[in-house]
Amino acid sequence: MDRYYRKKFLPLALPALILFFLVIIIPFVVGVIYSFTGWRGTYFAGGEHFWEAFVGFDNYIKAFKSKKFIDAFIYTLKFTLVAVIVINIVSLGMSLIATKLRHAASIYRTIYFLPNLLGGLALGYIWQFVYEIIFSKILFAKDGLISIPALVNMTQDNTKALFALVILFTWQMAGYMMIIYTTGLNNIPKDLPEAASIDGANAWQEFRHITVPMLMPSFTIVFFLTLSKCFMLLDQNVALTDGNFGTRMLAMQILRTTRDGSPPDYGLAQAQAVIFFVLIAVVSLIQVSITSKQEVEM
Repeated sequence: MDRYYRKKFLPLALPALILFFLVIIIPFVVGVIYSFTGWRGTYFAGGEHFWEAFVGFDNYIKAFKSKKFIDAFIYTLKFTLVAVIVINIVSLGMSLIATKLRHAASIYRTIYFLPNLLGGLALGYIWQFVYEIIFSKILFAKDGLISIPALVNMTQDNTKALFALVILFTWQMAGYMMIIYTTGLNNIPKDLPEAASIDGANAWQEFRHITVPMLMPSFTIVFFLTLSKCFMLLDQNVALTDGNFGTRMLAMQILRTTRDGSPPDYGLAQAQAVIFFVLIAVVSLIQVSITSKQEVEM
């Protein structure tokens, strides 16, 4: 069978390679070229062809001078920092519980994985109802069951909305990351915790010196996924706050750039998208490099 696949690798892989080239590579290259032009979506400002509308790095300079872009960048960084920490803590805790369960462990994992199957827009509108109706009018209002002002109108405040997005995204992603951590925990040789217990190690020492080092491959994957997905968050941001109250994140900022001016400046939006791509690539590569060096061989 291996010999067959080696012989037929190119014919079998060719359709996928062609599709990848047409759908990913060509649009990406065209997008990078258009980021250096005065592209207006349906025409080029300055000529009929892109080389006649070449503006150099003007779009990139405008992007870095744009207060909306800088604010979205800072807000995205804040969200990513909080969300990555919370998601990893919650998902790791859930996986530790899942591995200790003797009965109905598969049901437990399935229930917590289900939110990941919902679309971002659906999740955003569900949680908008939770925050605006259940939290703000039923549970935590002045005349509600428990008066907690911090949990009222969470989508109408810059800081509150950040934590509202973190809760939403954690609810969506924690079950998926739990599966990855559970797989890593199940791959840890059973004799290592047993030997540590015999040597007198307590639960914290076992977790710190055995579980964490042996889970580093899982940490690499989970950190990569959470970092990249946090930076690319869009649907949830649109549905929950629509970018109001200074809650635009980078993906929404790129989307709304074409609406902020007339005529719509697609060249500027594309320049922001290229900066966005480079940012995600650099951060992800640095993270993978750092965490990969901490991995140990089983």
